[in-house]
Amino acid sequence: MLVLTRKRGQSILVGDDIEITILEVDRDHVKVGINAPKSVKVYRRELYEEIKRANTESIIKDKGLVEDLLKNV
Repeated sequence: MLVLTRKRGQSILVGDDIEITILEVDRDHVKVGINAPKSVKVYRRELYEEIKRANTESIIKDKGLVEDLLKNV
């Protein structure tokens, strides 16, 4: 893991087309702005984990539904 120190208004570049800017620092909160192409999906980790969990549950339910349908064929 690369660890960097940045001040408000300073940026970090990831590759050629992603820029992460420190917008605000307030005690233990940091507001971050991310400029990235629309083709790059950007999620907060907790939201990404929730999406993965929901997708996994959906796949499991769909698999059970398909198995039930195949039994009736």
